[in-house]
Amino acid sequence: MFKKMMLLLALALSGALAGCGPFWVDPYIVVKESPLNWVEIHYYNLKRTPIRRIGVYMNGMGHVEVKKGTSELVSNDFARKYRDAVWSDIRVRRIEADPAHVKDLMQNLVNHGLLDREKTGRKSKKDEFDRFIAVKANINNNTYSAQENIFEVDPDLAEQLLDVIREFDTP
Repeated sequence: MFKKMMLLLALALSGALAGCGPFWVDPYIVVKESPLNWVEIHYYNLKRTPIRRIGVYMNGMGHVEVKKGTSELVSNDFARKYRDAVWSDIRVRRIEADPAHVKDLMQNLVNHGLLDREKTGRKSKKDEFDRFIAVKANINNNTYSAQENIFEVDPDLAEQLLDVIREFDTP
């Protein structure tokens, strides 16, 4: 009886210690086609006045919405500065993309660390940035929502996010 208990304990411990990190966190996320998956990217060009904004929202079923302009409505649907001179400077374009392609884009972002909780050690050495990019996402019930400049935290991920914007933003 004692040998069986020790064997079971050894098997349980070896299974828990086999991977990197805590056994309850799965570091390998495979994106599935789902209407519940979504990514929202906000990019600002801070070099120009007024600030140029681009927002890209895509969901797992292939619906992509691109908002572009200088209005705060590009990045905030609840903006209240309706007397602002640039209030109406917004263009919205809706695209129906292939859901498999959107899933691949999301998988690429996940592979480049979109859902990483700890982005330590990757911080950029640059002091001031002319560009700002932020992202919110829900992929396979894993969420990421931080209002920090991804250029500062993870420059490699920021470039991947810019590639997604470039793909859907046509001049």
